[in-house]
Amino acid sequence: MRTSGLVIDGREQVLACASLFYFRIPWEEWAARLAQVRATGYELVDVYVPWNFHELAPGEWDFTGRRDLGRFLDLAHAAGLGVVARPGPYICSEWDGGALPAWLPLEPGLALRQAEPRYLAHVERWFDRVLPLLAQRQHGRGGSVVAVQLENELDFFDTADRGAYVGALRDMALRHGIEVPLVACAGQGDLEGATGGVPGVTPAFNFYPDDRSPFLEPEVRRYADLLAARGEPLLVTETNRRHVTLRRLLVSGARVLAPYLQASGYDFGFTPSVGNWGDPGGFMTHDYDFGGFLSPTGAPRPETVEARVLTAVARTLGPRLARGVPEAADGAYATQAPTSSSPSRVALDGGGTLLGVPNLGDEPADVELAAAGGVPAVTLTVSAHACALVVRDLPLDGFGGRGTLTLATGDLVGAGPHGVELAATVPGVVAFAAPAGTPTLVRLDAPAPGVPVRAVVRADGEQWDVVVRHPQDVPGPDGAVDPPAAQDAAGDPAAVRTARRLDLPTRTHATRAHRTAPASEEIGVHRGRVHYAADVTGAAELLLEGAGDVVDLALDGRALATVARFGASVVVPVGGARALTATVETWGHPNFDDVRLPGLRMGSLRGLGRVWSVLGREDVHALWTVDAGAQWAGRPAPVRPLGGWSSTRVGAPVTYRRDLDVDGVHDHALHLPGLAAPVTVTVDGVECLVTPQDPWLHLAPGAGAEVALTAPHVPGTLGGAVLLRLAPVEGWQVEPQTDRELVALAGRDAPAAPVDLPLRPAPGEEVWLEVDLPAGGCSVRFSGTHVRVAAYAHGELLGRVWLEDAARPRFTGGDPGRVWLPAAWNSGTIRLMVRGTVGAAEPELAAVLVQPTGESAWP
Repeated sequence: MRTSGLVIDGREQVLACASLFYFRIPWEEWAARLAQVRATGYELVDVYVPWNFHELAPGEWDFTGRRDLGRFLDLAHAAGLGVVARPGPYICSEWDGGALPAWLPLEPGLALRQAEPRYLAHVERWFDRVLPLLAQRQHGRGGSVVAVQLENELDFFDTADRGAYVGALRDMALRHGIEVPLVACAGQGDLEGATGGVPGVTPAFNFYPDDRSPFLEPEVRRYADLLAARGEPLLVTETNRRHVTLRRLLVSGARVLAPYLQASGYDFGFTPSVGNWGDPGGFMTHDYDFGGFLSPTGAPRPETVEARVLTAVARTLGPRLARGVPEAADGAYATQAPTSSSPSRVALDGGGTLLGVPNLGDEPADVELAAAGGVPAVTLTVSAHACALVVRDLPLDGFGGRGTLTLATGDLVGAGPHGVELAATVPGVVAFAAPAGTPTLVRLDAPAPGVPVRAVVRADGEQWDVVVRHPQDVPGPDGAVDPPAAQDAAGDPAAVRTARRLDLPTRTHATRAHRTAPASEEIGVHRGRVHYAADVTGAAELLLEGAGDVVDLALDGRALATVARFGASVVVPVGGARALTATVETWGHPNFDDVRLPGLRMGSLRGLGRVWSVLGREDVHALWTVDAGAQWAGRPAPVRPLGGWSSTRVGAPVTYRRDLDVDGVHDHALHLPGLAAPVTVTVDGVECLVTPQDPWLHLAPGAGAEVALTAPHVPGTLGGAVLLRLAPVEGWQVEPQTDRELVALAGRDAPAAPVDLPLRPAPGEEVWLEVDLPAGGCSVRFSGTHVRVAAYAHGELLGRVWLEDAARPRFTGGDPGRVWLPAAWNSGTIRLMVRGTVGAAEPELAAVLVQPTGESAWP
């Protein structure tokens, strides 16, 4: 027997947990969403609590309205759901800055996610606000909170002293009276990296496998065994959403199954992040959806049926499963279909086993179960992308019955004194044996929705009733059977081609003077945008360093293509212009820490960055001396172009050295175009990383007299080298526009005139439109090209959509093309700020496409 997981009210059971985030759902819908989750049989919800959602500006706290965390936790308790609360301080969650306030990096010397006094002092201010709310609502005190997670996936981050950091967070939690288990999740399986080895903090694990991976079971069993040796259960705090994968985790030893984002949501306001997710650089969509069983608008999807079946299996087997021991089940079946490299089964406490039989292929497949326990080999059909859960040799006395369920190929969703209930979509087999008797095997037809298959099995004077239901007919924990899954939106979209053009400004033009262009956060714009203007007379070209996120430039009023390069340096030809203007909008702060681009570093700032006038260029690709280490031992060092050394020892490091002509007065920038891989550049003894995504290195006045570049020798991976001499552009007029100022502007009364679509704003022009919408919830899309649209209603920025444009970055997450207006927020109109962009076509907003989402208006 192993530790059985989270035990609530003495009840031992494998628990399913759905992510459901109050900050991504209107408060008017919280109760309905929680009820939907509970109806699937899920027992828990995990809930991030984002620091910067509640501290809107330094010292300005808000726990009211849709920020009323206490109300949400109380509603979860009323719905019969336990809560795994995750207050960070860092949460990731593809949320703006991973929930760390944008102003923290402005404090000199502060180190994020470290055991550093200034940072910990800010964390304590946050915990002083949030932990009392959680402590008051702990399960042991009649509330919903059954566990509290400290930090999040710390094993991805370079924390210098993990033990000291996690220990400090633990001590804060204990001081606030947190008595439920404290957990810390490992994002990539590094137990000590996530917990720091701190006593009193239980490790949990996040698994995000390929759903078709044949190696999932042995990987998960390894962690189950590792934790069992420590006397701890395997808690899977995040994983994929598909129930075929959840079943494989179940039989491999997981005792909490928490697929991430089963209940999808929506990021209102300026709250999405920028993140890396593979190729560096990507804007998270407002539509926060990874295909969970509830869509962002709350529409149930087909996986809700799978959820009810899996949770019914867990309830039926209860402590037998929770206390069971996972083991390899090699040889338990044979199939020609793609399947696990080493399948798992659970040796159930009290006898019997639960075997997972995955079919990872695209077609249904036959599987031959090995003969065992007096039952001959039988053939089972397993649907495509499915995992059958096969019960063998289960004693029925614990269910009030007699004898043994020696084999069931359908999912065991109920058991009692008179027999068992199974769920299946394909024909199956069931076998029973009386005490001291031999098994009797019966073949069962496949049920249809609403038409269960019933059978009576008799053997040696005993009798068992068998009911096989279609999965759609398996009830939730309250006995209700939900209707088949609805679509995400009801009806066809209607094209709206009439609007009202508002005589409403898009900014105040009230500016203040700054010597250099300030970061957005330095002037109080933690979310929103900033307008900049400066005289660039005489400059031939400009260098922008660290600009982000959405940068719209104009020279003498002529708009340029949008820059969205995540802080990578950009050269802008001036062409004799005198005036530079820029509007820089924050899409979001990074939720991860990616060194490949400046704007993806944790704690990076937003705004126009540093702007330089380029005074001169020097080609410095030649005259580098070569130190090839073991590849070459001669003296004097040869002189070659950068990357020009040739050797058969590909992959061995080569160092190129050179003195640069820096004058000690000006800043300089070294440009290394053509990099195919990151390289290390040592400047006056200090190492720096230069990446292909941002092949630039800034040199302060006097720096760069001695430069060394080290890279593995791979022919063709180094290109040229250019040294730019720089002078700062000074004398800026700057206007901040915070998110709250933009929302207030969108809600102002203004004269309006009817206008027909298409609307064709000039590149760089911004126009306000008002559009009528039908009652109820709506998905709003836009047809056209080379425009960006920001949609406002109900005192909120609903979202931003960027139509076809070569400058548009990659979007990740959910649907980047839609805005959601919840029914409770729909007063009949929506306001749009439409901006034309520069590209291959003239800007055009052709139509607004409106589709009901099936929600009725909140009473």
